[in-house]
This record gives sequence, structure tokens and C-alpha cells, in this order.
Amino acid sequence: MSSRKPWRLAGALALALALTATGCGSGDSADKSDTAQTRVFKADNGDITIPADPERVVATGYAVPALIEADAALVGISTWERGLPLMTDEDRAAYDKLEKIAGASAAETNYEAIAAVKPDLIVIGVPKPALAQLDLKRLESIAPVVAVGPTTPDAWRDLTRLQSDAAGRLEEFEDAENAYEKKAKEIADKYKDVLTGLDFGHVGAYGEIEAGSFHREFGGSWGTNIAEDIGVKYYGEVKEKGQGALAVSEYPSIEELPESLGDADAITYTLDADGKPSEAVQYVLDSKLWKNLPAVKAGKVFGLQYTEAATYASALKTLDSIDKALAPLLNG
Repeated sequence: MSSRKPWRLAGALALALALTATGCGSGDSADKSDTAQTRVFKADNGDITIPADPERVVATGYAVPALIEADAALVGISTWERGLPLMTDEDRAAYDKLEKIAGASAAETNYEAIAAVKPDLIVIGVPKPALAQLDLKRLESIAPVVAVGPTTPDAWRDLTRLQSDAAGRLEEFEDAENAYEKKAKEIADKYKDVLTGLDFGHVGAYGEIEAGSFHREFGGSWGTNIAEDIGVKYYGEVKEKGQGALAVSEYPSIEELPESLGDADAITYTLDADGKPSEAVQYVLDSKLWKNLPAVKAGKVFGLQYTEAATYASALKTLDSIDKALAPLLNG
């Protein structure tokens, strides 16, 4: 089983994401020049009073790429190795230079390292259940803590907006959002005519070969949500919906390929960052059942890179991959 699957499932548990509350200042008009302004921010861990313009920010989990891209005033971050292939050269350079105050999991948090960088805000971007692995009181003794963790796969748009807002970088976030939406529209216009009437299916990267299962993703999942922004329509739904990613993806047995994808006019599947299928995807592609699917026989199968993008800047790479993959459709 892929070592990344537990993160993907954990990262997809349903969480409460909310908009920030109205900001408020601290101190009266006579001493505002000497008192830092604050506001109340609604987060997973409650209504938190934070600096209106944070100057020393620590970020963990999903907040790391979001706040690097938003040019937040970061002084420390957790590691985020799984997202490195999605970073621009500039963002990767920033990532490499920043002090690492935690590992890939919440349990790998270094409280002494966080205190040493003297943050005035800590943004925690881990799933809500993972907060139980953190000593929040200890973190709160260092600086205000805002927890804004992942929910359903396609909710990264709201998630990154909230994280950027908490760090005082909403304008930078919106610049990235506008750039993404402009590019998505251009690609959508390019493929509008050839995508009309096509029902797509998607094979994700996290099937379990030993269990004989494959990863079927529907609309709103990791492998599909960005393609949907350019007009790709994914049909069907999960048979037994769970929370988070399990509301939009499932793990049928390989024998169920004809039933699951037999009605697809076209099929996309996840590629790793190097452009190659994971072992779990290759397992599907090598199956005789796969080769007999109508979409496969028609040659309408397309591999997509960077489907794990969870920020607007990184999703630009995904759009490029989708554009490149679907190009044969324009040739009839």
C-alpha cells in the first residue's frame, strides 16, 4: 500500500472551515500608536485573538505551501516534502531556507524550536483529529494559535484563503487565485467544444495492490477537482459515502473495473510528479479488464500530473498537465 494513502485519508476528514470574524483593535484611541492592533479569527480551535498584521509566523502542515506562496512573514515551518515537486523554484528556495520546527506529522512538533523563533502567530494546518497529538496549551503559551486544517479534497481553495487571511496576506492570495482562474478559463474555452457530452471517470493513485483494489475518484476528489475547473465532467458517485475524501472516492476490487468505468466515454488517471504511474495505477493499466474498457479501446485515456495540488500557484502546474494531456481531443 502506498505510504501516502494514510495522509490523504486523514487529510480528507471533514473539518469545520469558517470565515474570519470582524477585526477589532486593542487599546483605546489614546494609546493605539503604542499597542499592536488585533482581530478575532474564527478557526477550528475557536475564536482566536491574533495580530492584525503578524510579523513572525510559524506554519505547519497544509499551511506551509499556502503561506510560502503568499509571502507571509514566516520564521519557521514544518517539513512538507510531499509538496516539493509542486513548488516553483522561488518557493522551493524559500522552503529550504526556513527553520524547520516540526516534521511531517503533528507528533513531530518541536516546541523548543518554535519558542526559539519567537513567533507572534502560529498557523496549524493539520486535520482536526491530529490536534489531539499537539500540546495546544504549550503552543498558546508561545503565541496565538490558529488551527485551519484540511477537509474535503476540493476545499483547498477555502482552506488556503483562510490560512493566508490569518497571516495577513489575503491580497497576495487573491492575486494567485485570479491568475489561476484566468488560466483555467482560457483552457476551458479551448476545450469547450470537445468536452461537451463526454462523461469521464478517474483512476487515482492509492489503490491497494495486495488487496486487489483500485482507487476510483469521482467529482470533487484530488484527481478530479482541478480538471473540473476546465469543464471535465466526472460521472457517478461513491456507493457508500464516508467523510472527506471517502465521500468522493472509493476502493473497488479490480474485478469491478467494467462496472465502475464501463460507461465512461473517457478516463483520466493520476501520474506521479515524474510523469509515471504509481505502482497502484500501473496495476490497473496492466489489467486485461482495463484494456477491454470502451474508453480505453477508443484511445480516450489521459494521464494527469500534479493532481495533489492544494494551492492556486501549484494548481497552475496541474492545469498545464491537463492541457497537455487532453490535447489529442482537439485533433479528433
